[in-house]
Amino acid sequence: MLFKEAITLRILELCNKYNYTPNKLAELSAIAPSTLRALLANNVDNPSSTIIFKICKTLKIELKD
Repeated sequence: MLFKEAITLRILELCNKYNYTPNKLAELSAIAPSTLRALLANNVDNPSSTIIFKICKTLKIELKD
C-alpha cells in the first residue's frame, strides 16, 4: 500500500468514527474542500505537512497516528 493510500484510508476511517463528511472535515480543518477531495481521490502524491497537521488536529490525533 502506498503512503497516500494509507492516508486516505485513515482519514476516511476517522471521518466515519466522528460522523464527518469530507466537506465537514475540510470546513473544520480550514482547508479547501477541493484539496481534501483531491487527497481522498489519491490525486496528491505528497500532501503538505500543513494540510495533514490541520486534519490531524481536527480529528484529535497526532501525526504518528
